[in-house]
Amino acid sequence: MPQTRSQQVNSPGSPQDSSSASPAQRRLGPRPLPQHLMLALALWGNSAAAWPSLKAAWQSSKGEGQPNPLASALQSLAPELQKADEAALVDALTLEGHRRLGHFIDGVLSYRRHPGARGASDRPVLWREGTTLLRDYRRGSDASAPRVLVVPSLVNRYYILDLEPDSSFLADLARRGYAPFVVDWDAPGPEEQGFDLTRYIAGRLEGALDAVRREPGGPIVVVGYCMGGNLALALALRRQADIAALACLATPWDFHADGQTQAQLIGAIGRSMDPLFQALGEMPVDVLQSFFASLDPLSILAKFRRFAEMQDDQARKFVALEDWLNDGVGLAAPVALECLTQWYGENTTALGKWLIAGEPVRPEALRLPALAMVPAADRIVPPNSALGLAQRLPRCETMTPAAGHIGMMVGGSARAKVWDPLDAWLRRIAAS
Repeated sequence: MPQTRSQQVNSPGSPQDSSSASPAQRRLGPRPLPQHLMLALALWGNSAAAWPSLKAAWQSSKGEGQPNPLASALQSLAPELQKADEAALVDALTLEGHRRLGHFIDGVLSYRRHPGARGASDRPVLWREGTTLLRDYRRGSDASAPRVLVVPSLVNRYYILDLEPDSSFLADLARRGYAPFVVDWDAPGPEEQGFDLTRYIAGRLEGALDAVRREPGGPIVVVGYCMGGNLALALALRRQADIAALACLATPWDFHADGQTQAQLIGAIGRSMDPLFQALGEMPVDVLQSFFASLDPLSILAKFRRFAEMQDDQARKFVALEDWLNDGVGLAAPVALECLTQWYGENTTALGKWLIAGEPVRPEALRLPALAMVPAADRIVPPNSALGLAQRLPRCETMTPAAGHIGMMVGGSARAKVWDPLDAWLRRIAAS
């Protein structure tokens, strides 16, 4: 049964860890599968149905001074279109649509049947409260090693930071001589389903920090990734005397920086769905996945078509990442409402109106050295959103690595573009 009070422990991860389930038991993705299948069917199931509209657009563009982009593309094919037998062209479109749909379905089935599996975490659990764990990634017992408290997002499991032995950010920190600890939020239990962000930050996250403080070591640096950066900032503001520095990696802040209308629409959707979230106690995983998929829906179709052709090591890495993506957890109902309606809808973070325990979370009040890593190719947290935080932190160094949101942690160039520069910054902090 989950613990309901804070405990200091030194035992391996419990058998209740979700990561211990086999692929046959838990591989449900790509989630939400019905949404992806419906899109694939609509796009490729009857490709020829689009031909009359394309033909009309091409013909109506003739003689126009400035044809639209679609018409321009069709005009470039004009010689072939004029010579084509229409019936044969419709047959060819149908055949190609079915071929692409088949490749996508083959990729999905290959993924669901793949034998690869991530075993249960073997990292000791240093502290736990409810479903929240603090995992210990230290390699040795250097009493002077700088301590690094890593805070991941609430909506994805922490192990993107420890995906495989050759792509583990946490293990890399340990190899470089730091004492890393990571918060494993796990899925909300009955108690956590009533949590708002104040209870997560002023309760659980401060408890994890206190557990790190009880361990021997050098200065404590808090590193937040994605939404974890928002949580880490709020923690740092509350506990500045106990922390040496703060690093925010791909952390959203100005939610209206790259599309106010879309953000406000997300806020309205969140408000309309709140009765459902309250009834369930959480925002279900598949609803969250639908939000993420809507950012670039065609990319899911494309990557599973590619997976149908992958072999060996490339396929194994793909499966490891997809398993993580599909192994998300629900978001406690009060947190979902807070994030969707306040962060997205009202942009309370950028406006200085986001409150934790009744106090505004204002980056301008942070006296500590800070680092903001803003991946230039981030499609989940737009760079302008993350830069909104960097510009408000008084003692902030900003880095813009050529990486994506997930690639900054598991990409082939993550070590050179992200981990090495972060290490250099941490060393300067430890030496100061």
